[in-house]
Amino acid sequence: MEELEFRHRFVPGRPSGEGITLLLLHGTGGSETDLIPLGEELAPGAALLSPRGKVLENGMPRFFRRLAEGVFDQEDLQRQTDAMAQFIEAASRQYGLSESSMVAVGYSNGANIASSVLLRYPSLLAAAMLFRAMVPFQPQPPPDLRHARIFLAAGRRDPIVQQSETNRLAGILEAAGAEVATHWHDGGHELGRDDIAAAKAWISEWRAQR
Repeated sequence: MEELEFRHRFVPGRPSGEGITLLLLHGTGGSETDLIPLGEELAPGAALLSPRGKVLENGMPRFFRRLAEGVFDQEDLQRQTDAMAQFIEAASRQYGLSESSMVAVGYSNGANIASSVLLRYPSLLAAAMLFRAMVPFQPQPPPDLRHARIFLAAGRRDPIVQQSETNRLAGILEAAGAEVATHWHDGGHELGRDDIAAAKAWISEWRAQR
């Protein structure tokens, strides 16, 4: 069996999951178990693949280093994005998963690494649900994301991710050809039940249209 680079949890899918896999990517200080309940709620029956970030910040796992709040270490971001792409490919082989049915579900730092994977490796993910995401980098030239559907969930009062940042990320993804839906939560950086309800409706529609 191939050794996978990230410590992770894998929950096999059930027939009701229609072959979909959710790639669950936690926020700063999270672990491979944090988003399992969210994944089960968003897409009952889907396979769940949940890695733990390898970078530590004051003992808290993250998926890449940052220099300050909202300032990313771009060299490390690229290294960790490459590592995540390799993990997705290796896990897909090991667990018999279809990359064409892989949907990233990321929160905060996890949403940012998911965005980076989308922009650097556009063929690896069919769709993504990004909660409180920032722009990881400005791709030049834009990748081809015409196959991808993206759900962005942002907080109107988020002290970490400004509304302009969410709009900028949506613009980058749309310029690459992705179909982007944005949900605005009236609170801050935390997830609300309205975020989850909107995401669940969005992925149900995506599954129906596949």
